[in-house]
Amino acid sequence: MLDILLVEDSPGDARLAAEAWKETGLPGHLHVVADGVQAIHYLRQSGTPLPDLLLLDLNLPLKDGWEVLAEIKDDPALKRIPVVVLTTSQAENDILQSYDLHANCFIAKPVDLDGFISVIRSIADFWGRVVLLPPR
Repeated sequence: MLDILLVEDSPGDARLAAEAWKETGLPGHLHVVADGVQAIHYLRQSGTPLPDLLLLDLNLPLKDGWEVLAEIKDDPALKRIPVVVLTTSQAENDILQSYDLHANCFIAKPVDLDGFISVIRSIADFWGRVVLLPPR
C-alpha cells in the first residue's frame, strides 16, 4: 500500500492525477493539498503516518515548492521521504535548484492530457512496484 502526498495548487491537475492513480490499480491513497503551508502542516501532524512519496509542484501559493523541499530535507523526521518534483517548468535553474535541495527526481508535466496521465502512471509504477522505499 503506497501513500502519496500530492502538493498541487491546480484543481484540474490534482483531479487528473487522482484519476490516473486509480487506473494504476496499485493499492494506496493519494492525498492532495493545495499549497506549501498545507503540505508542511500535513507532514507534521501528529498521529498521521508520513507518506511514502511526495509529488511536489514548485509554483505554489503561500510557500513555494523550493521552500517546502528545503524544509523537508532539513528535517531529520522527514528527509527520507522521496520527493518527486512535478512541475510545468523545464528551466535549467529550476532543475538544478531542485536537485541541489535533494529532490529525488524532477519531472516536467506534459501539456497534453494523455502525456500527463502517462507520467502519473509511470511514477506510480516505478515508486510503487520497482523501488524499495524506506520503512515508515
